[in-house]
Amino acid sequence: MTTLTNEAIYVASRPAGIPTAENFRKDVQPVPAVKQGQMLVRNEWLSVEPAMRGWLADANNYSSVAVGEVMRSLCVGVVVESNVDGFSAGERLMGWFGWQHYAVVKPAAVVQKVTASDIPPSLYLGVLGLNGITAATALDKIGGPKPGETVVVSTAAGGVGSCVGQLAKSLGCRTVGLTSTPEKVKACHEQFAYDHVINYKTEDIGAALQNACPDGVDVYFDNTAGQISDSVMRHLAIGARVIVCGTASIAKWDPPPMGPRVERILLTRRARMQGFILFDHMDTYGSYVSQLESLIRANKLTYREHVTDGLDTAMGAIEELYRGENLGKRLIRL
Repeated sequence: MTTLTNEAIYVASRPAGIPTAENFRKDVQPVPAVKQGQMLVRNEWLSVEPAMRGWLADANNYSSVAVGEVMRSLCVGVVVESNVDGFSAGERLMGWFGWQHYAVVKPAAVVQKVTASDIPPSLYLGVLGLNGITAATALDKIGGPKPGETVVVSTAAGGVGSCVGQLAKSLGCRTVGLTSTPEKVKACHEQFAYDHVINYKTEDIGAALQNACPDGVDVYFDNTAGQISDSVMRHLAIGARVIVCGTASIAKWDPPPMGPRVERILLTRRARMQGFILFDHMDTYGSYVSQLESLIRANKLTYREHVTDGLDTAMGAIEELYRGENLGKRLIRL
């Protein structure tokens, strides 16, 4: 295996805001020997996540990726060589293997084995991976939507938002999606079955929300923060639950941007606002995967993937994601 070479994307510099291709470099190195307790994985699919901006920009964050490291990423790949009990050559895995063709890893890097033969492996990075499991876990544990309630979702056509909308709809909720282009509005209506969709770039959000949510917003699944969320907060119903899952509309957090104060709204509406990071809930990850697999097999959960081919296309993918150029889960196919 030492004759193999590995192309990998490394962090070249720390961005001040949204990472661009200039913050990365590609290098080719020999694949190291696989030691006892390690395995060699050949990546097939690489994931691109909005959270990558925070991993790169927040130098002092516990989850930050250091300059000079291979870019952290969830991936789906196949075991080429294993010196680990319980893992064999030929098995397909999903885990933290990084933006590279080959990864020598320990078992701790593996999130799960991908054993289903009737489901595309790429889904375990999207609707059956970080995006879908985030949607299902946060909606269930924090949102607690009840039949008849109104659920509003920002980035409604994205990997997380599209799943949230469908899950809320399946629970008997009225769903309202916020998105940014006519194509995404169409997808939210026709593919993700939202009851009402608002294009926040072309519509008056406040007036549109008043029309779509006359009795207020019971659950807000917030993937954006910023002005979009400021508008939603004004329409919270009594007892509303706000799930803070992402801050995609804020390009830079140093210094922190100042916006409307929400304390009075939370007080008078007796509302709850809580942040969500999936890594705090890994103990239930597998159970939500099983639930979503069942929905996929029953054709009750749909998805879209935005795929580009080749490792080089990863370098500008985060920037493209924040420009809203993707429709569905952003993936790199090797």
